[in-house]
Amino acid sequence: MSRSAPPTGGGKADAAAWLAVAAGTLGSLMATLDTSIVNASLPTIQGEIGASSSEGTWISTAYLVAEIVMIPLAGWLERILGLRNLLLAATILFTLFSMWCGIAENLAHMIIGRVGQGFTGGAMIPTALTIVATRLPPGQRPVGIALFGMTAVLGPVIGPVLGGWLTESFSWHYSFFINLPIGIGLLVLLLIGLPGARIRWRDFLEADVLGLIGLVLGLGGLTVVLEEGQRERWFESDFIRWLSVMALIGFACLIAGQFVARKPVINLGILLGRSFFGVFVMGLMVGAALYGILYIIPQFLVAVPGYNSQQAGLVTAISGVPTLLMLAVFPFLVRFVDVRLAVALGLLLFGASCFIDTGLTPESTGDDLFWAQVVRGFAQFFAMLFLNQAATAAVPRENADDASGLYNAARNLGGSFGLAAVSTLQDQRLTLHIDRLQESITANSVLGQEAVQRLGIAGLARSIQEQATVMTYIDLFHVFGVALIAIIPLALLLRPLPKEAGREPVA
Repeated sequence: MSRSAPPTGGGKADAAAWLAVAAGTLGSLMATLDTSIVNASLPTIQGEIGASSSEGTWISTAYLVAEIVMIPLAGWLERILGLRNLLLAATILFTLFSMWCGIAENLAHMIIGRVGQGFTGGAMIPTALTIVATRLPPGQRPVGIALFGMTAVLGPVIGPVLGGWLTESFSWHYSFFINLPIGIGLLVLLLIGLPGARIRWRDFLEADVLGLIGLVLGLGGLTVVLEEGQRERWFESDFIRWLSVMALIGFACLIAGQFVARKPVINLGILLGRSFFGVFVMGLMVGAALYGILYIIPQFLVAVPGYNSQQAGLVTAISGVPTLLMLAVFPFLVRFVDVRLAVALGLLLFGASCFIDTGLTPESTGDDLFWAQVVRGFAQFFAMLFLNQAATAAVPRENADDASGLYNAARNLGGSFGLAAVSTLQDQRLTLHIDRLQESITANSVLGQEAVQRLGIAGLARSIQEQATVMTYIDLFHVFGVALIAIIPLALLLRPLPKEAGREPVA
């Protein structure tokens, strides 16, 4: 693999190295930002390109599917193309696909652009840590890891806020056009900060074909099943059944490639290690909670107190503030705080923030979510940044690329699991609560008669709907809270980090 050797010893990185780290951070932020930046403007985009609400969901799904497929492939592509060549190509194509989305006039063109964005953006996320590993000396790597952790947390949080503001102030097109100046700046940073490398065409010709097909079919099929399952009524749909079969065939091909290929496209054997298995499972759960709660909170604020998308986005963004403020102390904490304790604390705080939100009522507003969001911000810092660090110690350096791909894919795939769980439970629990409330307020009961006199029949129906909606969101927060607390023991599987700062991040 053509990459520069990582600096050793206690020296300091030069300016070019820090420019490379800035490039990796910027690329990762741009990719994670575009996961959610269109969410706030989705209704507007659907209207202008002539898509129904069900068709419009593919604007988000297309990006997620392509990104999740590409993330574990990034290490293989880096070994063939070299780090700089891969990131230069990804940046140029990501920017071009962004422009394509910005001028799209119909759904087909938009989906093509979003698939292109997802594939190229997915290459930028795991390679950000590769830059940290290869360009920074050990003593300065925690700073690079903190910067990468910022992108993983803040990208999904500020995406809807930025997208909503651009749509309200200018036009939805600028949610995509904003990537043009960012992409140009990123190209300059990459050219200055990263050394060139020779393309290794022989490795491409000897590719693990079974593994490549398996990743595309397996991860692609599973992600679409999770994203579209509830809308298609799960296995009542032929579409979902066929996609599920496709995903199973894909994962079978991926596993077969582990035994057949001379060098598998990704080494799944690292999942058998106790420490990395713990990191992988916790990454799935943290991703599910992060993306699931980022979806729940705006929905609650729009449905109950009647916030607009921009107001709801600002409340959601509160959780990013503590994370951002804590980044400065991460390099210090990582030297002295046991990673197992830090991750366990993060999961505990994450679960606690969910239980705080179980006190919501029909009169609750964004102010009532403030302290839970603050606690959630600290939770994200400890859970996500220290999980990054735990993953670094879980595998030998020669498996670092594969570990980065699997860990980052786990977080994003966990997000799909979380959103699928939310949409399924939301429908089921809302129906259950409406039925129970209606059963408790009959026309012959004193309570029912008083409610009809006070509110009228239409008003009573609205009140029941509102109460059931709040109870449903409470159930969702409770489920996430229990799940996060339940996986805390997995922190014991993590490998303790050496006390010195010089430790290899997952590349």
